[in-house]
Amino acid sequence: MSLPSGTFSQKYGQDMAIMRTKTQWIFLALLVAFLASFPLWASDTVLTFSILAGITIISVHGLNILTGNCGLLSMGHSGFMMVGGYAMAILCSKLGWPFWVALPAAGLIAGVVGIVFGLPSLRIKGFYLIMATVAAYFIIHWLVLQFRDLTGGTEGLSVPRADLFGLTIKGKESYFYMVLVLAVLATVVAKNILRTRAGRAFVAIRDNDLAAEVMGVNLWSYKLQAFFIGCVFAGVAGALSVQYIGFCNVEQFPFFDSVWFLGMLIVGGMGSVSGVIFGVLAIKLLGQVAIRLGPALAEMVNPQAAIGLSNILPSIAIILFLIFAPRGIAHIWQRFKNYYQLWPF
Repeated sequence: MSLPSGTFSQKYGQDMAIMRTKTQWIFLALLVAFLASFPLWASDTVLTFSILAGITIISVHGLNILTGNCGLLSMGHSGFMMVGGYAMAILCSKLGWPFWVALPAAGLIAGVVGIVFGLPSLRIKGFYLIMATVAAYFIIHWLVLQFRDLTGGTEGLSVPRADLFGLTIKGKESYFYMVLVLAVLATVVAKNILRTRAGRAFVAIRDNDLAAEVMGVNLWSYKLQAFFIGCVFAGVAGALSVQYIGFCNVEQFPFFDSVWFLGMLIVGGMGSVSGVIFGVLAIKLLGQVAIRLGPALAEMVNPQAAIGLSNILPSIAIILFLIFAPRGIAHIWQRFKNYYQLWPF
């Protein structure tokens, strides 16, 4: 990471640190203060939006590791969220597990399922891998409906409120803080995974898997690791989603969500941790803008013109970014920082 003009790292630890200047620490402190006070003045609608956006950020971090960093295209990410959601529902409602134990267990179960469906990646890639992950989603969907004694079938399962060491989380404010902590933790974990040996191997596989194999990278091991890690993130996000709603049903995890997750990566910046946050917020905010514009557009033009606007605006944004800014918002932000850091030179 580059530093402002005249600022130098004197130790290796300083060079590896995420926060490296006083300005960055000041902005971080302001951000923490803002987020800590957010539920005190935000409306219920804004809190709901923030909670769902935080859950989506956790899920897309997993897809970013799998697709953005390792180059394994997946269109079945919402299916792995479904696995995590149902794992949470079954563990809490039928087995009586506490929330703080069931949450990581749901992530691990989704990770193991991800390894199973990641096995085709050892022999196929590109379009064929996309079709394999699409098939994975529908296989998971079918299995959930067939084992109705365990999953509730089409009726679904109710999920008890989260209980953290005797403290029941039952308000939007409490859920916001819980999701915020987990989203920050997921961001830090994702950032540090990419700084490890495995993270460098993921990038090597993405850039050229044949060259990576010649250099000694074990494709079999690292591809399955990428699927496991990405699906753990998805499983945790799915578990949080059903906990927040208090109910688990297959309709909560539509296939089209997987398409939007990829769109969020395109808009935010494929392979960038900060790009995940930018992309999720951009697509989610465009959806909210479409909801606000819908009634006005229906009055000005006709009611049919407002139908599907929440899908049209994000779709237009994805197309525009593919044409004019294929590296996403994260690259635009990086160019701005480079200009600031090199000033006045």
